[in-house]
Amino acid sequence: MSGRSPSLYADHSRQHRENRFVYPVLSRRSQGISVGINLNPDKVCNFDCIYCQVNRQSDAETLFVDTGRLRTELEGMLQYVASEAIFRDEPFANVAAPLRRINDIAFSGDGEPTTYRNFADIVRQVADCKRAYALDEVKLVLITNASMFHRPAIRQALELFDQNNGEIWAKLEAGTDEYYQLIERTKIPFRRVLDNITAAARIRPLVIQSLFMRVEGNPPSADEITAFCGRLNAIGAAGGRIKLVQVYTVARRPAEDFVAPLRDDEVDQIVTEVVNRTGLIAEAYYGGTA
Repeated sequence: MSGRSPSLYADHSRQHRENRFVYPVLSRRSQGISVGINLNPDKVCNFDCIYCQVNRQSDAETLFVDTGRLRTELEGMLQYVASEAIFRDEPFANVAAPLRRINDIAFSGDGEPTTYRNFADIVRQVADCKRAYALDEVKLVLITNASMFHRPAIRQALELFDQNNGEIWAKLEAGTDEYYQLIERTKIPFRRVLDNITAAARIRPLVIQSLFMRVEGNPPSADEITAFCGRLNAIGAAGGRIKLVQVYTVARRPAEDFVAPLRDDEVDQIVTEVVNRTGLIAEAYYGGTA
């Protein structure tokens, strides 16, 4: 990938100056500036992934989302990035020229964004704001574990993404239920996630985001990767469309010290397996480039 900026890629702080909900990051997968929206400042998530960098044992500063403040912060951030003023300030002053662009506005943060009770309303407001600044080409991205797609309100929210140059990036990081429970540590059944991804992918093509890592020094087994590819094939066989599989590894220090990144060649091997076994397009993102 051109224009690597490892230290900035590794910094995905959800804090920017006085902002509580809106933050900029240099995204390795977006290859540009991603304006993040954090709807979970309370750090509550229905998954507890072993690789997540969020320390869920620490106290949260904010327990609710002030939608008025979020809108103000977003407007200010869009002006800050679109005017390129961001690239005159640290830590973004050294961003390579090809990456000096707004690629997307991403619903991400310290928890699963679709658990926010007024998620569809927030999506609508963000889409309106994007339109007001004539940023129609800027993507609206949802980074999600797909656990809530079965709820009618979330299905409506996904339709708003469809109408506003949106992409759904759905997490799928296991082939077997055992490995899913090891990595995600959740009470939500693996089958619900698989069914939700399949149902959503029948309506619009999804990006699948798949983070693989070493656990207690061990990478995922060959059998696990084969089972993972089988899940991708099952989604396609059921009428789901997958536009891209993002295969990546740990880039930021996780909360659990028994988790470590894969080597670049190990990431490449998983990409090769995905392509050969599914025929899908897959891209690699490495721990060294964050």
